[in-house]
Amino acid sequence: MSATSQKLFVYGSLRSGFKNEAYEYLSKYFTHAGEGLVKGKFYFNGKYPVAIATENEDMIVGELYSLNNEEDYSWAFEQLDDYEGINVEVGQKPLYKRTMVHVYQEEKVIPAWIYWFNESVEGYEAIASGDLLNYLQQTNNN
Repeated sequence: MSATSQKLFVYGSLRSGFKNEAYEYLSKYFTHAGEGLVKGKFYFNGKYPVAIATENEDMIVGELYSLNNEEDYSWAFEQLDDYEGINVEVGQKPLYKRTMVHVYQEEKVIPAWIYWFNESVEGYEAIASGDLLNYLQQTNNN
């Protein structure tokens, strides 16, 4: 996989269903390229959902985005890295890490960046559906 993919897979607060300030930023620099799946697992840490990569068949539902202008690559991803808590002070551990994944979209496999939780999920409740929006809708309806 290319280490400079201009694609981004989002599964949490950056998804279009949240419509927060960060999504407004994302939609300014990126174009929605459809729904997709990646191998991973969701957990709830008591405050918010987190996701980690897996090698098994667990899948996370999310959205794929393409960077609009190649010239914006460094700027756009630096801003997202700040939002995801990657750029920290010396001696601090980033809350998330940005890595490359394979995004499964119908018959296609597309390399893209993703932000994974960078801490232990031990003791966290698993979110079996792999879909944050689905989980939140079910939680709010109970």
